[in-house]
Amino acid sequence: MIRLRGLLRRSRGEAGYSLIEMLTVLVIMGIVMEALTTLFVRASTAEADMNNRFRSQQNARLALDKMRREIHCADTVTKGTSTSPTGPLAAYYINVTLPSGCATNTTGASLTVTWCTEGSGSRWGVYRISGSATCTGGTRYADYLTKPNIFDYTAPASGSGILPKINVDMPVNVAPQKSLDLYELQDDIALRNGTRG
Repeated sequence: MIRLRGLLRRSRGEAGYSLIEMLTVLVIMGIVMEALTTLFVRASTAEADMNNRFRSQQNARLALDKMRREIHCADTVTKGTSTSPTGPLAAYYINVTLPSGCATNTTGASLTVTWCTEGSGSRWGVYRISGSATCTGGTRYADYLTKPNIFDYTAPASGSGILPKINVDMPVNVAPQKSLDLYELQDDIALRNGTRG
C-alpha cells in the first residue's frame, strides 16, 4: 500500500503539455519557418538573376572579341539597315569581307560574314552568319541587347592616313526595367587591311 501511494504521488507530479502550449509552439515554429523559406526563395532568385546577368555579359564580351578579330582581318566592311533605326549608331548589320588568310576563314577564298542584330522591343541578339549577306539564320553570340542599331562605320578623311573603323556599342541588360543593371560594351575597331584615307 505504501508503495502504491508513492507511485500515485510521483505520477501526479508529472504534468504534460497542454493543448494551448502546443498550439503556441506550432504558431511560433510556423512563423520562423516562413521567414526562413522567404529568405531562401529570395536568395535563390537573386542567384538566378546574377547568373543570367553574368552569362549575358560574358556572351557579349565573347561576341565582341570574335567580331574584333574578324574586323581587324577584314578587307572591307559595309553596313546596312533593315529598317530605319534611330539613335547615334546607324546599322543593324555589317557585312565583313574576310580574305583567305584570316583565321576564321577556312574556305581558301574570300568569305563574306554578316554580323547583325535580330529581336524586338528591348531584347535583341547578335548573330553571325557565314557566307551570307543577309541576317537570316546563323549563330547567336549574344543576347539581351537593349537596342538593335549597334554598328557605325567611320570612313577616314582623304589624305589623313587613318584606317577605316567600325564603332560597336552593345548595351546588355537582362531586366531592362532596372536601368542600374545596364552593362555596356563599346569599342572602335580598325580595319587593319583596309585602305587608309
